[in-house]
Amino acid sequence: MPQIACLECSRCQNRLSADTPQTLCPIDAGALYVRYNMDELRATARRDNPARYAGQSTASLGMWRYRDVLPDVAPVTLGEGWTPMLQSRRYPGLLIKEEGANPTGTFKARGLALAVTMARHYGLRHLAVPSAGNAAGALAAYAAAAGIAAHLFMPQDVPFANYLEGIVYGADVTMVDGLISDCARLVGEQIRQQKASGTPAAETWFDISTLKEPFRVEGKKTMGYELVEQLGWQYPDAVFYPTGGGVGLIGMWKAFDEMEELGWIERGAKRPKMYALQSAGCAPIAKAFDAHQPASEFFQGADTFASGLRVPKPYGDSIILDIVARSGGRAIASTDEVILASILDWAKHEGLFLSPEGAAATAAYDQLLASGELKPTDKVVLFNTGAGLKYTDMTADAMHLKRPGGGPKLPTSLPVGGIITPI
Repeated sequence: MPQIACLECSRCQNRLSADTPQTLCPIDAGALYVRYNMDELRATARRDNPARYAGQSTASLGMWRYRDVLPDVAPVTLGEGWTPMLQSRRYPGLLIKEEGANPTGTFKARGLALAVTMARHYGLRHLAVPSAGNAAGALAAYAAAAGIAAHLFMPQDVPFANYLEGIVYGADVTMVDGLISDCARLVGEQIRQQKASGTPAAETWFDISTLKEPFRVEGKKTMGYELVEQLGWQYPDAVFYPTGGGVGLIGMWKAFDEMEELGWIERGAKRPKMYALQSAGCAPIAKAFDAHQPASEFFQGADTFASGLRVPKPYGDSIILDIVARSGGRAIASTDEVILASILDWAKHEGLFLSPEGAAATAAYDQLLASGELKPTDKVVLFNTGAGLKYTDMTADAMHLKRPGGGPKLPTSLPVGGIITPI
């Protein structure tokens, strides 16, 4: 595993040391990227070498199989990564990257696994996150595995599974009457108060928000390495990615840069068109893309049952928009009604219970097929970013579906017996 050469600002290219925890660039508050000595990596890093994994733990079969291009630290792992690539039954060119197979049921496991790994490496004891739901659940799980305290701030109307995760994993959970932007404000205020009151550094929270520390991108970039390896070390024609904060899209583009520098992909190979998919109820990226703006504006009145897309102003909006434009892709928003219809269609015809975010991608894919912009034979990798079962309450509400009989009726005692033991 490589040593980190530096952390580099995505805006001004200012370089910082990775010897101590960093948040944003002190010059312009740009997000920081992890940089390695690529000359050294070209001599040591190898792609698709099964001998590397001989005698290694099963973690090597997950995202840590790419440890040659990840920081040199002992991982905190729950088995994240190397998720299935499923062939669509109806569209010959479409592959679904099933991120619901990750621990905690979503792609957030990748970014938080690496962020918590580095937090333990640095000796941090308190991690805080504002979240639309799934990042909070993932942080709670990995912090529990690492022996670190987790402080979660979520909108009070997130899927119930996200609240339950936080409680079960023993995190400090605060439910907020507002959006993820309000949660972020409260986390920032709490940290500022701690510092102003002289709270010891070991007890001060560290903000592990999207793009406000450099290692969630490193974890998410493994999606880019995986999809290319699973396609025989070739790019697809397009990648469809549900976009809230957009860290995964940013991470995959970074992975493409690195693979080309390493010679794992031929330099100059045609990169996939990157499609950022949103809900019409919260579509700052799609709105900015359509208006040819370099950054988004705060999306007023954000309201969608695709809770992971309810990010009214992504911190990395300008990076996302630049990637989408340079790749020749698009940002597309679909209504909640169309997203729900896509959930039901894919469940009935493909056997996949998509998350609402994943269904925003399938809805856009269907739209582009219908318009002729895409052909069924175009090689497309579409990300289902989470398991649909994590959204049972949200999806049921959208369907106006109630439990028959009014609710669960648990028995007061369980009889012993049945098939094996006489009743």
